[in-house]
Amino acid sequence: MKLDKLNLNGKKESIDVMDKLFSAEINNKLISSVLYKINANYKGRHGKTKQRNEVIGSTKKIYAQKGTGGARHGSRKAPLFVGGGVAHGPQGQLSYKTRKLNKREKKTSIASLISEKKLNNNLIIFSDFSSEIKKTKEMYSIIKKFEITNSLIILDKISKEKIAKSARNIPNVKVTDVNHFSAFDIIKFKKVVFTESSVKELERRFL
Repeated sequence: MKLDKLNLNGKKESIDVMDKLFSAEINNKLISSVLYKINANYKGRHGKTKQRNEVIGSTKKIYAQKGTGGARHGSRKAPLFVGGGVAHGPQGQLSYKTRKLNKREKKTSIASLISEKKLNNNLIIFSDFSSEIKKTKEMYSIIKKFEITNSLIILDKISKEKIAKSARNIPNVKVTDVNHFSAFDIIKFKKVVFTESSVKELERRFL
């Protein structure tokens, strides 16, 4: 299929793209599952408590088993006592199970989201950036001109070197490359922007 490609002057040309990537079936159930796994795996599990076997202290029986009139206790490390272990407390990152996300799920969800962006006219393809944009003010004027003030900009390596510094302090705009974005990034921003070379790179990954 063919899509419009814009240069910075607003002139339109056409570019051939893969139907598999830009006109895929929108699988909302898969997207929801992938986003759930991504969000779950982002969360750090840092809470950690000691169980009774991890508390440092004597294991000596604190008083006789019988004849005291009190309850039977083994040591001060029991969860019942202040300073003892914690029963069923959090065990930190090592005990947390990471949710597996396979390559096919990633690719299919990204194709679904990109196709949805195209369907809603929230997908833009630029020509590669040939000259460096040094000033944030200049980059911001381009962003306003093309109405991409809330956007994920996915670039090829050369284009990223040309504009990354001028775009990094602009709010609600994320500049990345084809190897460092996820389904969560696509859905977080209203618009997705590619360059011609980044489209070709992404298509090679999907082959």
